[in-house]
Amino acid sequence: MALRSRFVSLVVSLLVSLLWALSFALAAGSVAAADLPHARPESVGMSAERLARLSDTMRRLAEQGQVAGVVTMVAKDGKVVQFDAAGKREIEHGTPMQKDSIFRIYSMTKPITGVAMMILFEEGKWQLNDPVSKYIPEFANLKVANVNPANGTVTQVAPDHPMTMRELMSHSGGLTYGIFGSTAVDKLYTEANVLDASQPPQSMIDKLAKIPLLFQPGERWQYSVSVDVQGYLVEKLSGQPFPEFLEQRIFEPLRMTDTSFYVPAGKMNRFAGFYTYDKDRKLVPHPSADYKALPALPSGGGGLVSTATDYMRFCQMLLNEGELDGRRILSPLSVQLMRTNMLPASAPTMSPGTGFGLDFAVVEDPVAAGGFGGAGTYYWGGYAGTWFWIDPVYKLIVVGMIQQRGDGMPDFRGLSRNLAYQAIVQAANH
Repeated sequence: MALRSRFVSLVVSLLVSLLWALSFALAAGSVAAADLPHARPESVGMSAERLARLSDTMRRLAEQGQVAGVVTMVAKDGKVVQFDAAGKREIEHGTPMQKDSIFRIYSMTKPITGVAMMILFEEGKWQLNDPVSKYIPEFANLKVANVNPANGTVTQVAPDHPMTMRELMSHSGGLTYGIFGSTAVDKLYTEANVLDASQPPQSMIDKLAKIPLLFQPGERWQYSVSVDVQGYLVEKLSGQPFPEFLEQRIFEPLRMTDTSFYVPAGKMNRFAGFYTYDKDRKLVPHPSADYKALPALPSGGGGLVSTATDYMRFCQMLLNEGELDGRRILSPLSVQLMRTNMLPASAPTMSPGTGFGLDFAVVEDPVAAGGFGGAGTYYWGGYAGTWFWIDPVYKLIVVGMIQQRGDGMPDFRGLSRNLAYQAIVQAANH
């Protein structure tokens, strides 16, 4: 009798799991989430009731008009436990946001470029401590800016050592962005239009070769065009166009079918609108490129579009130490190297408790960094508000997609961190 009772309980449990899986698949609609394993939150140590706070909060912010639309996706222990869309994909016609909507991911392109560089690293094409000028001879005579604080004039001095590949990939080589700073060197970047999308990659390099570094290589962390330079290096080291290399070595093996440097005409009806606030706090369109064709300069630092599902597949490959669905992209040792802080002890970090690896920010002290998460969590975000993080301690990935900028915007990244971690009700196995 006891055996029969246990058998009945097992059958009931299996039926419940199957019904839950079916409801999840139906809710996912036609998007590709079905090719990612999924599970009830409780099966991976999370509370479904608590995790629902994430979806509820995002939906409420959309209903309040604080964001046009949002897609969030959470995976734990290699299984998707939350995937939801709320609000509008575009406001003008009231089109609902869909789970397969396509987003400008801007600087979330950077980790993908970093993985491309590490593929070439594994092939012996470059070394971390090599000077960048070994592969970009135009950088052999780079100088360092010495700015007179009294009048702002710039003189140039020799670097104390050549910028290394390690420094290039950790934003500590002395490059800057131009668009995010107001220094004399930043102004030189904007005057030269360093990231002009209509120019070939070589023109970007030629412009940078004429502008002094903002500081001595290795002196500090400074967000920069370093990853656009890496995109150029991928082409040079591989002998392939950068977009072709990404497609063949990353996107196709990982089945990232909607990730590209442009949106094909047949997918434009899934492309999310980009918004900001007007003076009355109403959402209005934000200026943006049209993404209808491959640009002359495919930006390794910010040019890709993608979906939540595609980016989750990329993140899951990294959490799996370089492999997904039997397709290995990197060695586990290479992934560990990418998420290791590369900044010297003397270099100021980007924020408390946080260092920087190879194209990722890395949380070294979770409490100092914000109070939640596992040590070694790595992350980044995009100009239009997209975000992600990968926590190797709790085996947790969160991907968030919005298309919005503006003062007073809700802290979506912080909110999602609180709402995801508070749903974990079972301690991590260390």
